[in-house]
Amino acid sequence: MEPQPNQFIGCDKPFGEAKAVLFGAPYDSTTSFRPGTRFGPAAMRAESFGIETYSMLQDRDLSEDASVFDSGDLELPFGAPDRALEMIESRAAEILDAGKVPFLLGGEHLVTLGSVRAVAKRHPDLRIVHFDAHADLREDYLGVKLSHACVLRRCHDILGDGRIFQFGIRSGTRDERRFMEDGHVTTELFSDTTLPDVLKKIGSAKPVYLTIDLDVVDPSEFPGTGTQEAGGLSYSRLVSDVLRVCRELNVVALDNVELSPALDPTGRSTALACKLLREELLALRR
Repeated sequence: MEPQPNQFIGCDKPFGEAKAVLFGAPYDSTTSFRPGTRFGPAAMRAESFGIETYSMLQDRDLSEDASVFDSGDLELPFGAPDRALEMIESRAAEILDAGKVPFLLGGEHLVTLGSVRAVAKRHPDLRIVHFDAHADLREDYLGVKLSHACVLRRCHDILGDGRIFQFGIRSGTRDERRFMEDGHVTTELFSDTTLPDVLKKIGSAKPVYLTIDLDVVDPSEFPGTGTQEAGGLSYSRLVSDVLRVCRELNVVALDNVELSPALDPTGRSTALACKLLREELLALRR
């Protein structure tokens, strides 16, 4: 992997030296409401220079205390989800084979599936910790199984029961609610108060994939997303949760998805996404 001309601030270590690798999946062809998440990764890189590499929250600096390489965006075929997922899986596998942590930037939430496929092949005991406004557990959306509305159901197809843990969910169908209640996944509706118990249940040894749909944040703080849902977490609450996950669990891969920058002309959604990404990179145990 070669250095890119546009990188997220502080993520400029050579690939061979890096412990974590960013890669973008600018894809949103299954978006069910307002599109635009394909522009999320590029916007985050451009706007990252409005924040510092140093985190006052953690007293750590991306340039000095972390080792991250930004491999840039994949060039994905619009309208071909199968091929796009294959390409995402291939890039995640390449990063894993090099002994590094893949960090995927979306894009719509479907892109998570490609990365999870790669990680699950290397970590058969994988768990997923999922923050989102939406359950994403539909069997299909308008007859289509590869949709951002179905991504966690497709991940369940891979992992099976008892290995997906969801927080902040406040939107879904009755069938999705029944799927949760039947014990296939562990879901806390609306909030995150059970996170400490879930962290203890998973433990520090099992491999974990952390996926964050940024619409878990209340739209009063994060309006730049395609399907807003009132009643979300605050940024402060989310970053506190995410730091606990990254510090206490064995996070082997992660992603942030569903920033649609054009839907928030103030830029505050992109700024929030940039700051959250910085904090996650600094909190990883590796």
